[in-house]
Amino acid sequence: MNDTLRDLYPSIEPYETGVLEVSGGHRLVYELCGNPAGRPAVFLHGGPGAGCNPTHRRFFDPAVYKLVLFDQRGAGRSTPAASVHENTTAHLVSDIETLRRHLHIDRWVVFGGSWGSTLGLAYAAAHPEACRALVLRGIWLCREIDMDWWFGPIRLIYPEYFQAFVEPIPAAERHDLLGAYLRRLLDPDPAVHMPAAITWDRYETSCATLLPPQEEPVRPNMLAMPRIEAHYMHHRCFLRPNELIEAVPRFRHLPGVIVHGRYDMLCPVEGALELAAAWPEAALHIVPDAGHAATEPGIRRQLVAATDRFRDLKD
Repeated sequence: MNDTLRDLYPSIEPYETGVLEVSGGHRLVYELCGNPAGRPAVFLHGGPGAGCNPTHRRFFDPAVYKLVLFDQRGAGRSTPAASVHENTTAHLVSDIETLRRHLHIDRWVVFGGSWGSTLGLAYAAAHPEACRALVLRGIWLCREIDMDWWFGPIRLIYPEYFQAFVEPIPAAERHDLLGAYLRRLLDPDPAVHMPAAITWDRYETSCATLLPPQEEPVRPNMLAMPRIEAHYMHHRCFLRPNELIEAVPRFRHLPGVIVHGRYDMLCPVEGALELAAAWPEAALHIVPDAGHAATEPGIRRQLVAATDRFRDLKD
């Protein structure tokens, strides 16, 4: 079989799968992959709400890493699906720490992309003693400028994608696209929330790569990412303005790698530069021929290089 992701590690299966019960009735599905006696690492998926998939296991050397992947509240295989009840950044940070303690892990490498980079920064700020190193991709700082970009200036780059995103919304509601979509995505009627979710997902996916995607994405929980993303955006990700940058001194002593595509249109590169300016000890890699997605060739190579770099990290 021709593996288009051949510069990643080979596909592997989990050696253990479990369920962690947390607050609000949420049940988080997690899996352990690689070497049971290896260096612990945790993978933080994007979205919020995107969930994990088998490709995410392949950024780590399975002979060296004990890799923990989990679906965040409402995402992937976790239940209740697409739930925004008790679903905030603080809840997710607490879940990561609860999972670490549940698995009796002392410290781990924290790997996150897009929303996962946001969550990784928030977790490192709250629990720096639990982190060995950070690998962050597609930096999203949840500032007002980051939110506004998604619903406005991006149309100058992708006018046809943006027009398709706007068209389902009546003209009277287009002054507040986020509010209009959130109302539909939270509607209990599938006839209302599913068309909105599909349009949102198609818009985001179309903007995520340097070259257009070859096919439409197929997600088993299609509602989760659009609904949870809109919920988080509406609440400004439950963060104070500039909170993540101001928190850098708490974890600045940790080794870090920042990877960002030059033509990332979902999370523009300016955010990565701002983080690097606050954290000059971290290695910054701007990939010249990539957009946002972790699977773009230049980005995935840098991510594998980063996890390889931290294989033998000394305490």
